[in-house]
Amino acid sequence: MNTKLHAICDSQGRPIDLFLTAGPVSDYIGARALISGLPNVKWLLGDRGYDADWFREALQDKKIRPCIPGRKKRKTQVRYDKRRYKRRNRIEIMFGRLKDWRRVATRYDRCPKTFFSAIALAATVIFWL
Repeated sequence: MNTKLHAICDSQGRPIDLFLTAGPVSDYIGARALISGLPNVKWLLGDRGYDADWFREALQDKKIRPCIPGRKKRKTQVRYDKRRYKRRNRIEIMFGRLKDWRRVATRYDRCPKTFFSAIALAATVIFWL
């Protein structure tokens, strides 16, 4: 019973949009689901799991500059702003705040809908505090 949470955060680390997938599913599925809900921003910070040419092109069509390091096995290396990428810790802090909620951290719920509702409740409280 693995799940993977994909999230969009603002610059302050507050969750804006969330998407839950099965654990062994690729990160591209989450990226495809969340790309339509991206706010009007200049930069998008993401980890190596979101490194895909189609994703970079979709971001550039929305006039968003990607700051995503390339995968290690990528044939042509991609340049990214390393100083800006260090700000990605805000996203990790947001995931840590979600895990402060015991129900989210331990995943007692078997049903994905019930688990996602607990995540949504925690995200709502995190957003307003």
